Amino acid sequence: MCTTHDSRPPIEPISGAAIDSRNLHLKGEDGKPFRAFLARPQQGTGAGIVILPDVRGLHPFFEELAMRFAERGIDALAIDYFGRTAPSDDRGEGFGYMPHVEKATWQDLAGDIRTAVEHLRSLPNPPRSTFTTGFCMGGRLSSMSTTLGLGLAGAIPFYGWPTGPNRNGTPAPADVADRIECDLLIFYGEKDEGLTKEVRDAFDGALDNAGVKHETVVYPGAPHGFFDRHFDEFADASADAWDKTLAFIRRHTMGQPIAAPAPGSTAAETHGHEPNDPRAEIWADQVRGGDRS
Repeated sequence: MCTTHDSRPPIEPISGAAIDSRNLHLKGEDGKPFRAFLARPQQGTGAGIVILPDVRGLHPFFEELAMRFAERGIDALAIDYFGRTAPSDDRGEGFGYMPHVEKATWQDLAGDIRTAVEHLRSLPNPPRSTFTTGFCMGGRLSSMSTTLGLGLAGAIPFYGWPTGPNRNGTPAPADVADRIECDLLIFYGEKDEGLTKEVRDAFDGALDNAGVKHETVVYPGAPHGFFDRHFDEFADASADAWDKTLAFIRRHTMGQPIAAPAPGSTAAETHGHEPNDPRAEIWADQVRGGDRS
């Protein structure tokens, strides 16, 4: 598990931000419904993101994360994985997620990701640039979402396993790096016992060989699941990851994707906006509203 059951995203809400949020059910490609949570800003920046949770499915942590994105002007849709097998939509502390993780299949998960992206793009005033982000299990899925031909603007996997077999058959992103269609921003904790330097370097090498632009950020001393308020000693890493995430989304939405730093770099980057794009001022409003990026 990446976060504790009572955890909340390490991001302060923007006071007075005007957003619309609601639960909904989407229909997967196999016709089976699954739960999702949508958060939309009153004034968008042109960006939208699909949030792929960890092994717990659509836990409140990810609903709140969707709202934090919306407060920054980004349409956000978080999805659940287990509607086909779980008896209810409850993903609280008593939910035994592992049997459902093992019953999930890559075919169904890929179909649900496609459905989520299509739903974002079907909304009134849809985002012009669509991203995915994910955590642990969802981190691997976020990387794999870039191989589905969805025309994504970028993906932001947090501590997702990029190599080796997977319990639900999701391919290893490193094995299909030549099919990745967009830039990646990848986050790890240095002290993650599973995602060792050898694993990280293997993914970086596969991306380099495939010509995929990417930035890999490794936070010294941070564990797996560092993006969690309960790891108070890693608040700086969480804040930096959030800033980098918003900057990555902003660059790619404003039409300014760039070659990333060399793998392993943690250097922050600053880039301007397209001078005549009105969304630049909307992004600036989000910064003045409390965003640190």
